Amino acid sequence: MQANKELTLQNEAKVKNWIIGISIAIPLAVAVLLFMPAKITTLGDWVYFLPHLNAVINSAASVALIVGLIFIKQKKYSYHGATMTVAFVLGAIFLVSYVIYHGSAESTSFGGEGSIRTVYYFLLITHILFAAIALFPILFAYYYGYTDQREKHRKVVKFAYPIWLYVSVTGVIVYLMISPYYVN
Repeated sequence: MQANKELTLQNEAKVKNWIIGISIAIPLAVAVLLFMPAKITTLGDWVYFLPHLNAVINSAASVALIVGLIFIKQKKYSYHGATMTVAFVLGAIFLVSYVIYHGSAESTSFGGEGSIRTVYYFLLITHILFAAIALFPILFAYYYGYTDQREKHRKVVKFAYPIWLYVSVTGVIVYLMISPYYVN
């Protein structure tokens, strides 16, 4: 029994190290891609479709997050786990698509004027800041949920869920606000 507990603690320490590493590496990689002086242009024009796809993915992830909350409130744990896994997978697909797009296309400038510009940049900046920190609590929440460590899961979800939902929803809003200014 003691050997089994020690093995579990060792595995959890490794998982925590991976989560911390991934939570640091991905935002750094995204920042590098956003500020690269030269984009990867060999992928072709199809990448200009990705922001539209990303908005659909973020919308679906937002719905999955809300449905997951409804399921947990109803104590439908397996449904909750399934919908949160859907949200998690959608988030991973979004991240890959986002990296491909920003590694190969120039950033689009927002063309709105007046107070809408202030609203846009407020949403964009808070979206970016929360997205940069979101992965850390999301990965821990998912890990604790997946390994059925409910008490730890509940503690992390208090932070992870609102951040994740905010990032998903504001991602869609920012997209809708900037989409008229996309060139391709």
